[in-house]
Amino acid sequence: MAKHIFVTGGVVSSLGKGITASSLGQLLKARGYKVTMQKADPYLNVDPGTMSPFQHGEVFVTDDGHEGDLDLGHYERFIDENLSRESNFTAGSIYQSLISRERRGDFLGGTVQVIPHMTNAIKDRLTRIADQSNADIVITEIGGTIGDIESLPFIEAARQFKMSKPLGDVLFIHVTLVPYIAAAHEVKTKPTQHSVKELRSIGVQPDFIVCRSDHNLSDKVRDKIALFCDVKIDNVINCIDAESIYQVPLNLYTQDFDTKVLAALLLEPADIDLRDWKVYVEKMSRLKGEVSIAVVGKYVSLPDAYLSIIEALGHAGVFHGRKVNVHLIDGETLREDGVANVLGSMDGILVPGGFGIRAFEGKIAAVQYARENNIPFLGICLGLHAAVCEFARNVAGMENANSAEFENEVPYSLNYPVIDLMPEQEDIDDLGGTMRLGAYPCKVMAQTHALDAYGEPIIYERHRHRYEVNNIFRDRLAEAGLVISGVSPDSRLVEMIELSDHPWFVASQGHPEFKSRPTRPHPLFRELVRAAITSRGKRDEQQKAQTR
Repeated sequence: MAKHIFVTGGVVSSLGKGITASSLGQLLKARGYKVTMQKADPYLNVDPGTMSPFQHGEVFVTDDGHEGDLDLGHYERFIDENLSRESNFTAGSIYQSLISRERRGDFLGGTVQVIPHMTNAIKDRLTRIADQSNADIVITEIGGTIGDIESLPFIEAARQFKMSKPLGDVLFIHVTLVPYIAAAHEVKTKPTQHSVKELRSIGVQPDFIVCRSDHNLSDKVRDKIALFCDVKIDNVINCIDAESIYQVPLNLYTQDFDTKVLAALLLEPADIDLRDWKVYVEKMSRLKGEVSIAVVGKYVSLPDAYLSIIEALGHAGVFHGRKVNVHLIDGETLREDGVANVLGSMDGILVPGGFGIRAFEGKIAAVQYARENNIPFLGICLGLHAAVCEFARNVAGMENANSAEFENEVPYSLNYPVIDLMPEQEDIDDLGGTMRLGAYPCKVMAQTHALDAYGEPIIYERHRHRYEVNNIFRDRLAEAGLVISGVSPDSRLVEMIELSDHPWFVASQGHPEFKSRPTRPHPLFRELVRAAITSRGKRDEQQKAQTR
């Protein structure tokens, strides 16, 4: 039977519950245990798929097509396991399932209530992921902050779950803030005391308290927290701010966090293997040189909207021993600010995914600048659409070529919908039914940058889109020089495109950023950064030559 760990947070949001949970998962996996992770979100949306990235950050997509919370990306990157739709559920999805069952008469006319019906449904999700993953340890992060009304059913379900299990099968970790008050020159434990008091008032006693602070906590402070919160001092863990999230597992390891957790779960602390992780963190600390990559999008005011892309670029940079400076560029204002002025100093350009026409013309302008100036380029999802539209307009002679997604929003007759729905999608009224979600196979063509990057002829990437390259114009685009470098196994769908007369210009219909790992960067990001380093080197040489 799987052991379960619940991670809760107190005082304020954005404390790093997800990073704490992920770091613990990484340590436990490094000790040989099979670990899976789960995020329980108290909000009423069924999933984050329709939520604005400005509010919620990116939507992370799993192999089986679930649109999930961005913390799933942290989980996958830290424990290096592909998660599933069982790894994320919301209050909205729980309510939706209960109401559907009530309408079918499954409750035989009984009154449907938060307790026991909602809490039972939550507990079912806790056991289901354990059964399906065959995990030794399940780590469940409960979203929100202790004291929030909407999170009460989740905390109550976790409390009931622990009571139903033998001693040592379930434990609680509470992540809380220990602020430093500059005027008093000391850290204050009262917020943590009140947070734990709130947690205990609803029936949960934390087994561990992880203290987030920008100052190191003395034994005296930890002893005070232990005394007032009824936790052993050894179980009060100091989680001080780190330069990189990837240092956090090692910081927790030095405090024996993982062995203490295993002891509480009545599990043996097998030998740990952190070699690859330590090498990665060590390489991060001694990067030499840098490259600048422009990410031209429309959600740039919130970096979390492009979190996996930023992390994937960082992984690739560490692989090459370079610091990658990511510049988030607003596609809406790019042309107004002057494309050359903004992108002229960049070593690489990346156009990410998204939905809607806003900023699309700016993305096309970025693609054109990359193509005409031989700047390494990577397009992702809508970035591929922008690349195809730009090529169609400016190389293949298809005036005003655009995506049919924007047909009602352009001021001209769309004669060249080079991006369009497939014929079998057109009669589907439910837009969700037209989406390609999750991992799909791609056949990579020979003698292409894509094959050089992947090194294998069949690959899988995760998708989140509904519009495709229009096969009506496919031959004409190819005749003009667009290289179709990846297709579906039946050759019906274009999965990747590139240019043969360019140092490195590749676009993918999938989202490769979701599969990048710290110790194993994604091939497309790895090669984009490699090309950017080469481009940077050539430009530096030209500048040196001009100054001689």
